[in-house]
Order: sequence, then C-alpha cells, then structure tokens
Amino acid sequence: MGSELMRCRKLPIKPNLLAASLAGIFLLTGCRQDMHDQPKYKPLRQSSFFSDKRQSRPLLPNTVARGDLREATEFYTGKTSADAKVDLDYFPMPITRAVIERGHQRFDVFCSPCHGRLGNGAGMIVKRGFKAPPSYHIPRLREAPVGHFYDVVTNGYGSMYNYATQIPPRDRWAIISYIRVLQFSQNVQGADLTSELRAKLDAPKPSKEGESHEEPVVPAREPERKDSPNSPNLPQGAPATPTSPTPAKAAPAGAAKK
Repeated sequence: MGSELMRCRKLPIKPNLLAASLAGIFLLTGCRQDMHDQPKYKPLRQSSFFSDKRQSRPLLPNTVARGDLREATEFYTGKTSADAKVDLDYFPMPITRAVIERGHQRFDVFCSPCHGRLGNGAGMIVKRGFKAPPSYHIPRLREAPVGHFYDVVTNGYGSMYNYATQIPPRDRWAIISYIRVLQFSQNVQGADLTSELRAKLDAPKPSKEGESHEEPVVPAREPERKDSPNSPNLPQGAPATPTSPTPAKAAPAGAAKK
C-alpha cells in the first residue's frame, strides 16, 4: 500500500493537463449569468405584463416630487386662485430693488436678443432678419396684467417657445418686474417726476470743445455692437458727434498755382 502511494506521488503532472483543467473550471463558473441578466424592467421597453405594454409606469394622479410641493397656485401659474383662466393682476411676491436688478440681469440674458434692451422689439436677432416681436410699449401690453407675461414665459406664445426649463418661477416674476420698469421709463410723464429729476432734465448740458449745439439728438434705440459696420457706438440719447472734415493734402513743392 505504501509503495503504491509512493509511485502515485512520483507521477509527473503534465502542464497542458493542468491548464486545460483550470480553463474548464473557469468556463463552468462563467455559465451562470444570473447577476448579469437579472429579471428587471428597462425604461421605455415593451412589457407583456401590463395591459398598456409599457414597462415605464406613468405617475399616479396628484403625485408630487419630494421638495416640489407647489401650493402657492398664483406664484407658480400666474393665474388667480379663484379662476385658473384669469391672469393675475398683481405680483405674488414682494418686489424690491434687488428683485428688479435680478430681473434686469435675466432679461438681458434671455429676452433682449429678441425684444431688445429697451423692450421695443428691436433685438439683435431681429436685425439679422428674424421676425420682430411686439414692443412692450404698445397700449395692449402696457395694460396687460402681469400674469399674462408669466403665462407667456412659462408656456410660450406664437413663435416664442416657452422658457419654463431655463427660467425658474422666481426669476420669471423678477423679469416681469423689470418689464414694468421698462414700460414706465419709456412712457413716463413730466408730472410723474420729482422736482429734483425735473431740474436735472431742464439743466443745460455742458458742451464739449468743438461740439455744435445745433445738431440733432439721436433718439433712444437699441445700442449696436461695436464690431458692427457703420456703428456710431453712441450712448442712447447722446448728441451725435460731428464728423471731422478730412484734412486736405498739401500740394507738392514747386507745383504751379492755378
């Protein structure tokens, strides 16, 4: 018995046989794909289990995402709480100077390319050939309730697509507050100004050297880009700078006088 064990121990193990055995073990263990091919549903794929054949299930009615409970109907819709079809005619949040400045900044980013910095519908893309939107200063929009503007920003209007994804509700109201400021600034009456502001307007402007007082005043308009051809680069409402005459070339020495 002992001699037989000794002979078995002396039998050489062939490397090829060992490699084949290890490969077989690995192949057998790789046949089980339970962890890789789990019985699960994948989004937007067909399912034979549900009656509508959809694996992705629709949300239940009145489902609210965590942290997104919008109980303030007027703030989030721009409509009155009594009637969802009536535009709100007042701001559902306090309007401060900081809110207006925020609206100014957001207006320049999202609105001015079409509506212009003054809200007159002369934005840069209009100058490039696109359709001009209506001016904020026409009577219809000056008298429109603030909820109308909120609805347009949220849902779009005409050729304007909605900005519900890009602009959160608070910034929408901030932009509308700045639109009201633009409407007031472009249609303000002298009687609405304080005596201090009227005195500033009536005071003569200091003239610069070489500037004529008889030149026309450039009307308020959308400032042109500095790299635009023939751009005067003048501030809005500033007097036009006179064009300096081109100096005449000196006659060459010895030229005959006519």
